[in-house]
Amino acid sequence: MRQRLPFIFPEILPPEARFFCEKSPPPPVGARTARLFALLALLATLICTLAPAPLLAQSSVRPPGAAASFPDAPEPGPANTLGTRSDAEIWDMIRGGSPRDPGVIFAPTPEGALMTTTGQQWRVLRERYIRKYAGWAPLGVIVLLVLHHLIRGPMRLKEGRSGKTLPRFTLTARVAHWFMAVVFILLAISGLIILLGRPLIAPYLGREINAVLTSAAMQGHNLFGPLFILALLWMFVKFVAGNFFHPHDLKWIFRLGGLFGHHVSSRKFNFGEKTWFWMVMLVGAVIAASGVLMLFPWLTDDLRFLQLATVLHVLGAVLLISVALGHIYVGTIGMEGSLDSMLKGEVDENWAKEHHDIWYEQMTGKPARADEPEGEEAAP
Repeated sequence: MRQRLPFIFPEILPPEARFFCEKSPPPPVGARTARLFALLALLATLICTLAPAPLLAQSSVRPPGAAASFPDAPEPGPANTLGTRSDAEIWDMIRGGSPRDPGVIFAPTPEGALMTTTGQQWRVLRERYIRKYAGWAPLGVIVLLVLHHLIRGPMRLKEGRSGKTLPRFTLTARVAHWFMAVVFILLAISGLIILLGRPLIAPYLGREINAVLTSAAMQGHNLFGPLFILALLWMFVKFVAGNFFHPHDLKWIFRLGGLFGHHVSSRKFNFGEKTWFWMVMLVGAVIAASGVLMLFPWLTDDLRFLQLATVLHVLGAVLLISVALGHIYVGTIGMEGSLDSMLKGEVDENWAKEHHDIWYEQMTGKPARADEPEGEEAAP
């Protein structure tokens, strides 16, 4: 038997296909209507699915009744959309001043400033000047000392050693001196590595070695820094009594400390030693204060104080290192008999007569020079 298949609209089939629908009962009128609505729903779904989105949007979105219509070409926006200030003026307001104005370094930070502009001046000062030229100061002093030693040689005792000594420094004073000397040398070496490692060590020994040395120097510098403050206080207590300036020191200044052969009378400390002492105390205090501020930056809320601290710290350190080289030279190989005072605590009498004659007379009650009558009262 032939199998007949039902179809929604058999009359639309070709004649040869109507064979399968022959002798099939026609569907009722209600069923045809339902099938027609189903077909329309299917076509609507396909149209919604395949139609472009802008077409649907344009057909479904309606503008409000009072909406203004514009042409398709974009029109320029309102004037002064960028404001009346330039980008440079806006950034200057945010930074609290112009980086091109040196006055911002000293002027108070304006209220509402979100950042500081002095970092550019600080970076230029550190990289172009301090890091570039600071290392030449100690090197220059070393060159001058070598030339002086080769040309004039050390200062010898004119009458040689007498074999008799005078007590000059106590044990506690010598310990305070050597404690300061050791701490200062360690800080000087580590500080110079931190400052000059990049331009002097890295190009010749490599960045890896420079990184290791700089890291170790930083740790050591931070460790010995507080000890420098302790040594500074100890030195002040032990040596301040004999380091006050006296009108008699003017003769030492006018004769340049006997540099050209003229004898210069001096007390326990001459003008040069007193100047070195107060330089260590004052410049050392600046170095200590700036170092504490760099170790504990939260002590201030103004970044400019931290920037100033780094500048004062390195300049003060370079100054002390340079002068200390001269002090070390005179106290060791530059002057015969000078080192005995800090090694043994006593000096030869002939050394005391030639370099500190007023102090010698105060200690012995005898005249320092043969042309003076014995028993003359020592200078006050």
